[in-house]
Amino acid sequence: MSENILIVEDEPSIADNITYALSTEGFNAHWCASGREGMAVLEAGRIDLVILDVGLPDVSGFELAKEIRKLFDVPIIFVTARSSEIDRVVGLEIGGDDYMVKPFSPRELTARVRAVLRRTVGGSKPVQPVESKSKPPFLVDETRYSISFLGSQLELSRYEFRLLRVLVLNPGRVFTRDQLMEQVWDEPDMSLERTVDTHIKTIRQKLRAVTSDEEWIVTFRGIGYSLKELS
Repeated sequence: MSENILIVEDEPSIADNITYALSTEGFNAHWCASGREGMAVLEAGRIDLVILDVGLPDVSGFELAKEIRKLFDVPIIFVTARSSEIDRVVGLEIGGDDYMVKPFSPRELTARVRAVLRRTVGGSKPVQPVESKSKPPFLVDETRYSISFLGSQLELSRYEFRLLRVLVLNPGRVFTRDQLMEQVWDEPDMSLERTVDTHIKTIRQKLRAVTSDEEWIVTFRGIGYSLKELS
């Protein structure tokens, strides 16, 4: 079954090029020109990936992505004319899976769509069952991409899961930011070190929401992070 790709882009010529490129590669492309229309399509049926313009007429693409993240576990690729570092940081921090600056090649975008789908839903490959790994008080369930802490399942984004998983499975080991980027991000050279700090901050908040008795992630200034030794 072909994947359903939602394109939220207000520029018809760009949307037409993306739609054509995706269709020729076997994807089902659905185009909306506004954020409101995009949310309606998401609510109406299964969408496997969203290509989201940052500069929409009715809402910022970043704000729309936040709303999407609250309701749907769907990968997002941002497309935008903004090339500044801060925009890339914001896009990645709010859960974007990739970020492309206009003008771009529709063929390259299609290749990135395939890459994101492979690493988020496995593409056409069957998911291989993997046993859950218990590291009390954590339980990592790799088949469901979830982690429980003290019996409570944490609501984690894709990269938060990957980042916490690395720390949980290696308690006491200090990872530099570069090492974490290499192990967690699919294209670490295109990511930014401060993205690691932001994700760590969010994970800490989610752990504290379960219990604030102690700090589980330890900061080594100028180096990186580790999970405290588990007893």
